[in-house]
Amino acid sequence: MSEPALQLENVARRYKQGQGATLEVFREVNLALAGGELVALVGPSGAGKSSLLHMAGLLERPSEGEIYIGGAAASQLPDRERTRLRRDCIGFVYQAHHLLPEFSALENVIVPQRIAGRSRAEAEHEAERLLGLVGLNERLEHRPAQLSGGEQQRVALARAFINRPRILFCDEPTGNLDGDTAHAMVDLIFGLNRERGTTLVLVTHDLELARRTSRIIRLRNGTVLSDERT
Repeated sequence: MSEPALQLENVARRYKQGQGATLEVFREVNLALAGGELVALVGPSGAGKSSLLHMAGLLERPSEGEIYIGGAAASQLPDRERTRLRRDCIGFVYQAHHLLPEFSALENVIVPQRIAGRSRAEAEHEAERLLGLVGLNERLEHRPAQLSGGEQQRVALARAFINRPRILFCDEPTGNLDGDTAHAMVDLIFGLNRERGTTLVLVTHDLELARRTSRIIRLRNGTVLSDERT
């Protein structure tokens, strides 16, 4: 049996506050996600969904427990190794697109490939292909300010996929989009998930969207309330 693409083992996260107080965001989270699995993470505001994504995506270290990427323990790795793992294995799409305003759509998508050491020609070829897949082949040289909100999110999606991550975390990626644009964005995310075999973790408040995934994990008060197949 192959190793899970992502595994969280007894993961907890606490933050120290003033006067010795401690805020416990979540505790004893145990999850294992298979390669190519499509998972929705749902729960009320403050349940710890985004914090859990930051832990699983190696943006923060857990207070306790271990996170495994492809079977390899990652929580206590040096910062350089954690950065390499994020670059090579993990992608992020947020509600805010976080594009570089002075760069064109093509240049924004190229950045991760250049950081990974690819040549400019290789990076451009793959970026143009992905931007074509998300319907932006006529907008390659446009800067973010010249693009609609939905177009900016599609650029962010292409950027997230360009290094062929094993795992993609999407944190309310359609939250700022209108209904039709949001549905189109979700179709693109799911389509790229199928094409690439990427493990997809989608944080959402939209239960209709969550039911389109293969598994719904519900968080409440810092714990996993339920984990069900759809």
